[in-house]
Amino acid sequence: MYSAAAAAAAAAPPRRDFISVTLSPEEAVGAGGYNNSKAWRRRSCWRKWKQLSRLQRSVILFLFAFLAVCGVVSYTSMGEPWKSLTNKSLDDQRTEPGIPGLKLANPAVLPAPQKADANLGDYPELSPQKLPKPPHVRRGPSNLQIKPPRRDVRLKTRHGTSRVVEEPVQADKEDKTEKSVISWRGAVIEPDQSTEPPSSKIKEPEKPSSVEDVDQKEPVAINERQMAVIEAFRHAWKGYKDFAWGHDELKPLSKSYSEWFGLGLTLIDALDTMWILGLKEEFEEARKWVANDLVFDKNVDVNLFESTIRILGGLLSTYHLSGDSLFLEKAKEIGNRLMPAFKTPSKIPYSDVNIGRGTAHPPRWTSDSTVAEVTSIQLEFRELSRLTGDEKFQKAVDEVMKHVHTLSGKNDGLVPMFINTNSGQFTHLGVYTLGARADSYYEYLLKQWIQGGKKENELLEDYMRAIEGVKKHLLKRSQPKKLTFVGELAHGHFSAKMDHLVCFLPGTLALGAHNGLTADHMKLAEALIETCYQMYAQVETGLSPEIVHFNLHAQKGHKDVEIKPADRHNLLRPETVESLFYMYRFTGDKKYQDWGWEILQNFNKYTRVPTGGYTSINNVQNPSNPEPRDKMESFFLGETLKYMFLLFSDDIDLINLDKYVFNTEAHPLPIWAPA
Repeated sequence: MYSAAAAAAAAAPPRRDFISVTLSPEEAVGAGGYNNSKAWRRRSCWRKWKQLSRLQRSVILFLFAFLAVCGVVSYTSMGEPWKSLTNKSLDDQRTEPGIPGLKLANPAVLPAPQKADANLGDYPELSPQKLPKPPHVRRGPSNLQIKPPRRDVRLKTRHGTSRVVEEPVQADKEDKTEKSVISWRGAVIEPDQSTEPPSSKIKEPEKPSSVEDVDQKEPVAINERQMAVIEAFRHAWKGYKDFAWGHDELKPLSKSYSEWFGLGLTLIDALDTMWILGLKEEFEEARKWVANDLVFDKNVDVNLFESTIRILGGLLSTYHLSGDSLFLEKAKEIGNRLMPAFKTPSKIPYSDVNIGRGTAHPPRWTSDSTVAEVTSIQLEFRELSRLTGDEKFQKAVDEVMKHVHTLSGKNDGLVPMFINTNSGQFTHLGVYTLGARADSYYEYLLKQWIQGGKKENELLEDYMRAIEGVKKHLLKRSQPKKLTFVGELAHGHFSAKMDHLVCFLPGTLALGAHNGLTADHMKLAEALIETCYQMYAQVETGLSPEIVHFNLHAQKGHKDVEIKPADRHNLLRPETVESLFYMYRFTGDKKYQDWGWEILQNFNKYTRVPTGGYTSINNVQNPSNPEPRDKMESFFLGETLKYMFLLFSDDIDLINLDKYVFNTEAHPLPIWAPA
């Protein structure tokens, strides 16, 4: 007991005694003591610190260290916003060398594109230059709505043409901020008048905006060429109404119809065309059919892609132009009935859906879907989510794009034509084309980026890389006129084959240049639209075949364009007229209107059926007998004549391309604007 106590006493720290002395202020000062100086205060603080126990000092040090860490974290999260605010005035004053009016971008997020191979050395006209100026802004009728007007929108007729003109919308006054998004070859891309894509959170459905009177622009009269388009449409509509009303497509020669889905494809495809052309009576008649007879609850397989771009796209577009909620309700119904297509192991949708049973499946002969089909439904489903507040539509199609973005098997941005719905991987590798089965993939990369406010950089990155891939691998020049064309690549072997479908590309390139992309794209667009026109001009009927082959070597007595017997049919396709519209809208060059006028005259000469309607033909090389096929595709009314009418218009506010983006079936959907 004693030894333990003695040991404890020996281990205890020695006792310290303190003496407290109190001095008066005078004594302290006189003795050189406390005088409120900094040195005295430091000694006093140190003495207090030494009097604290080791635990107390550790706790205080830990608190200081914790506060320091919090400060660092706060600085990293808040530093950039404060920095951008303080530097904004400086950024606004700096411009990109050689590109007046464009602000310097933040460091580019895209890698600099590789130089194309020696093939592009043959194209001096594709060197960068300033973007062409848009045509002179002419005064015209009030703008079409970006947001849908009320259903009771008032209609007016002018100049005896039954042209429908909407009451203008009172623009919402929004604070606009300028923010550079991305830089590519010195061109700055900015979200001019768009906003963030719809939130992943479910929101209230988008409501139509009210229609209020604002300063009215003077009307732009319908010109003779536009009147000719209206007459052509009415002639085609007469045949459809007389012989195929409510069915998918007209067979004008046999005065009957053909059925694909049994959903009135031609009628739905033509709704917004009638609105744009001002055909009020025809539109109201078609609306009644949609209200009373359009039924989706039927046991029928429909193609996901075709029903999306024609039916869903047509209904959404018509809703925006007319403000009639009937079309939105029908759009929601068909959108929901198409959703089973996305129930696949890979989330890559099946090609076919039974809209009555709610089941989906791939084609009978394969488990593959085409790349163009699964990546060209996004504009429509994204817009459906924005309008309804239901995120499932956009989520499904965005997953497809994100998945394709990560896939291997691309060749400098070019994608194969097929993708497997089970594995989610590309199949039939090594074949690259901008024609059938791949074309609209490239179109929708750019248009989704525009639709969403130029913020989704992955889409722009894939688009820019793909165009560089086109230049590197697919671009050649023909003989003898040295026409620039886009061929195909199969396992390293180049083919001088070009589908008429590829003639969407000049318009898409021009649209990209208009939205701030490199001026090289506009130069390439100008070269390619010349080629697409020559695909008509060098043919006996003045109408393009479905496919052409270009001569790469000069041969006496041979033109640039060669046509094989299996490829010489014409389906009344819109792609060249579509690109002519974009080119005229962005350049103001009248030759594009003249070329479109030639095409319309040749359609009237060789495809018009006297009793009503137009027909596709089998032989564009035989003017005396073009061999009519007895079928009028729905896209002739939905796309070809619509683009013709817009091409001949000098009113740039008639579907303003800074407010609308066209889907691949020519149905305009709004660029997302501030809420």
